Amino acid sequence: MALLSTYYPILRFLKHPWTLIGILDLVGGLSLTLIAGMQFMRAKTNLKTFNRPDQFITTGLFRFSRNPMYLGFAISTFGVALYLGALSPFLICALFILVADRWYISYEEKMMAEIFGQTYLDYKAKVRRWV
Repeated sequence: MALLSTYYPILRFLKHPWTLIGILDLVGGLSLTLIAGMQFMRAKTNLKTFNRPDQFITTGLFRFSRNPMYLGFAISTFGVALYLGALSPFLICALFILVADRWYISYEEKMMAEIFGQTYLDYKAKVRRWV
């Protein structure tokens, strides 16, 4: 993102001190990711994407988003792009969201449905994928 901002900014639309707004998004997004990750650790369940999930968590942040960790990372990348103040870093942010949504989350949802069945499908019907 920094390299794109430096060498191929496309358009610079924010200047200091307005770029500091991005730090709020970065910190907020990382906080979401860490809090959700700590929920996994407290439940002693697998945190790795392609490993079989041990438990099905629906409390805490998972009441509002099926993927608060990915949401946190997306918000963080958006914050970095804002901080850099150029348009091109947003391409990385969009790419992250696309890959997370279509590859990682799709894989995880298929695995969750196979393992937890109707319980997961009911949860999926009630709680949005992102927000």
